[in-house]
Amino acid sequence: MASKSCQIARQYGYDLLLGSIAAFYVFAVPYTKVEESFNIQAMHDILYHQLHLDNYDHFEFPGVVPRTFIGSFLVSILASPAVLAIKLFQLPKIYGLIAVRLALGGIILSTLRFFRNQIRDKFGHQVEAFFVILTAVQFHLLFYCTRALPNVLALGVVNLAYGYWFRGNFYAALNCLTKSISLWEAIKYCTGIALLSIGLTILVDSIMWKKLMWPEFEVLWFNSVLNRSSEWGTHSFHWYFTSALPRLLLAAYPLFMLGVLLDRRVLFFVLPVFSFISLYSKLPHKELRFIISSVPMFNLSAAVAASRIYNNRKKTLWKLLNFIMLGLILISLGCTIIMFLASYGNYPSGHALKGLHQMGRLANTNKWWVHIDAFSAMNGISRFCENDYPWRYSKEEEITLDEFRHRNFTYLISEHSSVDGFKCLFSVYGFSRARLQLGFPPIILVKEPKVYIHGYTRIKDIMQINWPGCS
Repeated sequence: MASKSCQIARQYGYDLLLGSIAAFYVFAVPYTKVEESFNIQAMHDILYHQLHLDNYDHFEFPGVVPRTFIGSFLVSILASPAVLAIKLFQLPKIYGLIAVRLALGGIILSTLRFFRNQIRDKFGHQVEAFFVILTAVQFHLLFYCTRALPNVLALGVVNLAYGYWFRGNFYAALNCLTKSISLWEAIKYCTGIALLSIGLTILVDSIMWKKLMWPEFEVLWFNSVLNRSSEWGTHSFHWYFTSALPRLLLAAYPLFMLGVLLDRRVLFFVLPVFSFISLYSKLPHKELRFIISSVPMFNLSAAVAASRIYNNRKKTLWKLLNFIMLGLILISLGCTIIMFLASYGNYPSGHALKGLHQMGRLANTNKWWVHIDAFSAMNGISRFCENDYPWRYSKEEEITLDEFRHRNFTYLISEHSSVDGFKCLFSVYGFSRARLQLGFPPIILVKEPKVYIHGYTRIKDIMQINWPGCS
């Protein structure tokens, strides 16, 4: 029995470590933001509305550009047994959100395992071990791997491509250009796969959107040709290299550059990824999640450097490098803890709706009608957070503050602290900024009220509840 346990630990120990960290992030911070909105709402509708397309969220809130349902269908299929059990036991839908996020994380970490196995075969067990350590002490990859962003869904495919590239299976990798594959064969193979993929997405998404639709082309046209993504903010050309990658990689950032110098094999794999980021930097609108698929490859380079440093740690110069490397890993761990605590406070409206469900049901009314403003809808609330009848929800936009008292809303979840005709029942604090200070801890996370829950003053039952109040 002990021998079998050791064998399982050796075979799946790294997966358990990374999976446990990712699962911890899911349970600690289950709510989602606006960037995840389309896929999360799509997964909810696929699992709960199924064939009743008229009830799907994207018809009421289509977003700036249409998105594909392909990834949402895949995750929903894997999560469907868990969601079926949740329905049978009549559990809140928030457990469905946790189920789809865990399913997505399972997909991404399975593809990362495939890539990691190729790292072990090509560079050895020790490099694989450092790859896992560096990944574990980074925040963003494991935090994001369960979040339904288009970039995260693409990360799974990229991990597979990395793995097949390491194997030398260039046709499976699709986008590798080496002397081992002819350009003409690559074009034929990629063209066939591309046409199949385009045909699949047009078929599925045209049904789901109820009109002829190729979402990826519309996204490409909107972002790259029209360059309208810049309406959501711009950064300088070097931002990915001076801000995004240091936060994504932490200790692995200086180590990956050293790895390129220490092992000539690494440059062959890192250079295309580095070139992709350089080309992508020409687009003025930049977000950290856009380049998250580069992290596994950069972590490989960093792991090669870490392994070389560790093997030579008894030599004078290398002993110093080993000491610096250990310090960087500890700093990475500290930064990850701080970023997690900050992220925990980044979903205030999700916590607000949870608190409202717990206390608001004490009011003796036939129905509870909740209005969710745009800010709250973007910072933690999705359809998975909603409860069944008698709760009702509205995300109707462009209602002025003066107009609310003439509507029949029972509660408001709003970014405004005062609304005529309503009383502020309680507020939820959210992360505002980090502040440096002398002493311990050196960094303080400053929080301030972000979301306010208001009750309609004419409903006496609401006013009689002992609410925490707003301060």
